[in-house]
Amino acid sequence: MAAPFIEIKNVSKKFKNQDKEFEVLKGINLEIQKGDIFGIIGFSGAGKSTLIRCINRLETVSFGAIRIGNREIDKLSKKEMNLYRQKIGVIFQHFNLFDSRTVYGNVAFPLEVAGKSKREIEKRVTEILALVNIYDKKDFYPGQLSGGQKQRVGIARALANNPDILLSDEATSALDPVTSLSVLDILKDINKNLRLTIILITHSLDVIKYTCNNMAVLEDGLIAEKGSVREIFANPSSETTKVFIKNNSDLAKFDYAGGGDGI
Repeated sequence: MAAPFIEIKNVSKKFKNQDKEFEVLKGINLEIQKGDIFGIIGFSGAGKSTLIRCINRLETVSFGAIRIGNREIDKLSKKEMNLYRQKIGVIFQHFNLFDSRTVYGNVAFPLEVAGKSKREIEKRVTEILALVNIYDKKDFYPGQLSGGQKQRVGIARALANNPDILLSDEATSALDPVTSLSVLDILKDINKNLRLTIILITHSLDVIKYTCNNMAVLEDGLIAEKGSVREIFANPSSETTKVFIKNNSDLAKFDYAGGGDGI
């Protein structure tokens, strides 16, 4: 097997609150291959969002290391860090769009920040809006869009700078089931056509089963189990996974994601 594209080695993250110290991540070890759709699931407070924030360096790890490609991200300079963040796209649960900007303007924003020319921005925004099938809404404002359309804009914006990694943080939890499936299908198409590495944070086993090739289960800041989606669903070993499966009666409606390691 090829060397992992993302390697998380013994990562811990501690926060201080007045005189108390809280350890949110307690020695996380994960390897993610380039081009994979990797799911991370766990209950609220398990450490999922903190782990995402460590990967895009919004948080600095307290101990351990995160290596992406040939770069140990916690050793990057401020200038290197700014360039690195441009290569990580993030899709948010609540869209985080600028209400005062059109669809076009929202997707153009990260390209403007990156200093791209007007011609480059127009070419790239047109490409991406067509890719997520929302070009016809380019002159609309977020208030004129449905939830699913807003999330398509969020995905387009996350792809603007040709990222190496796409982080999806509960991207479908605010959407109805039918709209969620359409958004997940877009992510699967992006992964297939662009070979983009996607890390999908969710509290839904339905989403994991439908979308991901491999997964990890977080439990109180620890990896409770990890492996292929098919193997874990067939033989869950952690209490967290067993509880999720027991309380998700709709799982039989979802097919496993096709392709990828272990599927």
